Amino acid sequence: MGIDINRVIGAFLFLMVLIPSGDSQCTDLSDSEKRKIVEQLYSTYRKDFPQIKDMQPAEVIHMLKQRKVVLIDVRTSVESKISMLPGAVTIDDYLKEEYTYRGLIPVAYCTIGYRSGKFAEKMGVKGVDVKNLAGGMLAWVFDGGRVYNENNEVKRIHVYGPKWDYPPSGYESVMFSLFERLF
Repeated sequence: MGIDINRVIGAFLFLMVLIPSGDSQCTDLSDSEKRKIVEQLYSTYRKDFPQIKDMQPAEVIHMLKQRKVVLIDVRTSVESKISMLPGAVTIDDYLKEEYTYRGLIPVAYCTIGYRSGKFAEKMGVKGVDVKNLAGGMLAWVFDGGRVYNENNEVKRIHVYGPKWDYPPSGYESVMFSLFERLF
């Protein structure tokens, strides 16, 4: 009598569907407390790509108004559909048309700054100086930056999972269930 692997996989998948995408875990925290958590999370991740230069959201917001930067969204297309930074291009579009953005400072971002930091690190190996948005989208909105979905401002941010569920007041967290994250 052995284990029926199909039943085990079926049970696992069934349970993953039942796991909710999650509600905000931080409703009792102030924006100041949430901001500190975002900064601490990013500071921890930052150690994995120490040679990459950061740019603070307020600085990028200012430079964006002057049309001096190109924002590169390194998240998945599903995440990007929920919201993006203004004028951002997807990682695929940036890589396909990198020459189009010469003369602009490339700034990569994701939810918190880890994936974008790793992207900047990879680009650095290729000789391309990509900056990382410190604290990602979460820090961006804490600094007053706006997010958009198909040219409309929205108050939704894909936070990837509960560990990063620290948007400011007035913003809705969107996260996928474990099943959605795995598949």
